[in-house]
Amino acid sequence: MFYRPEDGHGLPHNPFNALITPRPIGWISTRGKDGHDNLAPYSFFNGAAYVPPQVMFSSTGTKEDAGDTKDNVANIRETGVFCVNVVGLADRDAMNASSEMLPRNVDEFAHAGIEKTECETIDCPRVANAPAALECRLTQIVQLVGKNNFVVLGEVTGIHLRDDCLVDGKFESATYIPLSRMGYREYTAVREVFELARPDD
Repeated sequence: MFYRPEDGHGLPHNPFNALITPRPIGWISTRGKDGHDNLAPYSFFNGAAYVPPQVMFSSTGTKEDAGDTKDNVANIRETGVFCVNVVGLADRDAMNASSEMLPRNVDEFAHAGIEKTECETIDCPRVANAPAALECRLTQIVQLVGKNNFVVLGEVTGIHLRDDCLVDGKFESATYIPLSRMGYREYTAVREVFELARPDD
């Protein structure tokens, strides 16, 4: 099968949603200038650079009370900061609950029953029990082709690591089982890990 996205695929579900998998989930927390906190998962998320450490996530779509985007991007525009919380399998239901489209003044932490605490280097909340959290300062927001498509890039200014996730000096994914997005409504829990050495190592 071959199709041009502009012509449509003719399938009951969009195959593009299932082609780039698994995708790490950036559980993004922000605080607006009005003091309202927000938390939502983004599966168009990844690291972008090592030195200095940088991350990116993409937001698509819009909400009536957030202008041309969604609450987190609107907050980041106002404050210039955000936090990326790592999602483990134990938080799958809370993460999913925080994805609900709620009014801008509703705190998803409270809505989903998630304990929050303050960041150290930025004025922003974070998920208190997340395996890791990356405090970020905005470097740029890039508008992509298409309506309401934005990429947000940030420099990591502080990193929280949960103590039980450190094993023999390494951040160990087996201690929390990373949750990743597959296609459509499917997710996966990363339980099998193996090492490969580069040929030139």
